[in-house]
Amino acid sequence: MTNISENTIVQTSPFDNVGIVCNAFGVRKGVIVLGDVVVGQDIPMGHKVALKDIKEGKSIIRYGQVIGYANTDIQKGEWVDERKMVLPQPPDLETISLDTIPSTNSNDVPIEPLNGYTFEGYRNADGSVGTKNVLGITTSVQCVAGITNYISNKIKQELLPKYPHVDDVFAFNHSYGCGIAINAPAAIIPIRTIQHIAQNPNFGGEIMVIGLGCEKLRPERLLPNAGKNEDSSILYLQDEAFNGFEEMVDGIMDMADRHLKKLNTRKRETCSAADLVVGMQCGGSDAFSGITGNPAAGFAADLIVRAGGTVMFSEVTEVRDAVHLLIPRAASPEVAQKLKDEMQWYDDYLEKGLADRSANPSPGNKKGGLSNVVEKALGSIAKSGTSPIVDVVAPGDKIRRKGLNFVATPASDFVCGTLQLAAGMNMHVFITGRGTPYGLSMVPVIKVSSNSKLSNRWFDLIDFDAGPIAFGNKTIEEMGWELFHLILETASGTQKVAADRLGIHNDLVLFNPGPLT
Repeated sequence: MTNISENTIVQTSPFDNVGIVCNAFGVRKGVIVLGDVVVGQDIPMGHKVALKDIKEGKSIIRYGQVIGYANTDIQKGEWVDERKMVLPQPPDLETISLDTIPSTNSNDVPIEPLNGYTFEGYRNADGSVGTKNVLGITTSVQCVAGITNYISNKIKQELLPKYPHVDDVFAFNHSYGCGIAINAPAAIIPIRTIQHIAQNPNFGGEIMVIGLGCEKLRPERLLPNAGKNEDSSILYLQDEAFNGFEEMVDGIMDMADRHLKKLNTRKRETCSAADLVVGMQCGGSDAFSGITGNPAAGFAADLIVRAGGTVMFSEVTEVRDAVHLLIPRAASPEVAQKLKDEMQWYDDYLEKGLADRSANPSPGNKKGGLSNVVEKALGSIAKSGTSPIVDVVAPGDKIRRKGLNFVATPASDFVCGTLQLAAGMNMHVFITGRGTPYGLSMVPVIKVSSNSKLSNRWFDLIDFDAGPIAFGNKTIEEMGWELFHLILETASGTQKVAADRLGIHNDLVLFNPGPLT
């Protein structure tokens, strides 16, 4: 038998009866860990080893919380995965008490201020601040997507070189706009999402809408102040003034040129860290996400909140099983109730679709050591830090308050990112353990790896390696400060993220729970 260093196994709480294997190549059968635990079989990196005997029906504990119940006797040193546990019931929303939450205004919650931190951003007339300078082109119906793709490439090739202070041209194509029940209650979610994305601070108010002309979703609804004169920001392809494709293209190019001239006058200026609106998201998670990447992001989130800024975290299905730990952090009973209401809305949504929470996690999550959605949720909420939750934002809505917000979204990476953009995000932090090339052209996306094995293998795709935390080489606090500084540098344009450097940008995806016709 071989004794190896205790930091090979991470026990996230003294109450845990399982530990996480940290070694990049796992641990071998017969190795002794944590002094007296003899590993009973080869266990891969990120997976769980039993630290004591666990009888059938007894709790399996990680993060000091029950993540499942043993469906068989588990011996000390044995590999513990999803096949050996039963999924516990989610927290009962009806029985979670609000009595301990202080009756106070969300804006009055005291936090220790953090002063003197700034970045170079684009100040907008409405007071918001952009971290990029982007021309936005949105559509009112999927029918025109081919035109917008064509015109976006043409603008990049022919017009953008004339305007060196403009970073990019972004075409937001989506599958909405016609063949829809436009007045159905749930239709408001995709509609307001498109409306609010057009208001994202990185566009600086310079947004164009390309419509067909016969669609149900009218472009004027998306851009109510677009105007109807020669300076209009709306163009209909069915307009009888256009004879053929080339005239349509010329009309759009003229409109784009007017907007690019305005965008080219935007200049970066020194802005307070209070102007940051940072979206925290994780995807392709593994068992290290809740130990390294998410806690480091959470520490950085607390620093941003202390500096007067705004942070959002999301993914309803990946916080639902830990909501009992979030509700006590609500800044008021009203916020707590809104959090419960969003959880209930999504419970009902899944039930109507004949789906349940066991559909999460993914096969990749399981390969990375996450046994079920409870374990995943407990790690996921770590990226929210410890600050009070000042507000809960419904899908497609905009942030209303500075501080830590919960923005209700599905867990899908691209749907979540789309809804966070609609909420007003100007910086994005994305934590991954399995790896993803995820990127958004509208905002810089800082990709954080939860383990150094991934960071070393994806050396040109990962921006920040939180892996050293697992081995005690750096603390959560140290890495949280490093990430905070990287956020400021990236927001200033002095540091370019891998996704932007490589030109890897995903499409946005609307959340549409409403009916099609």
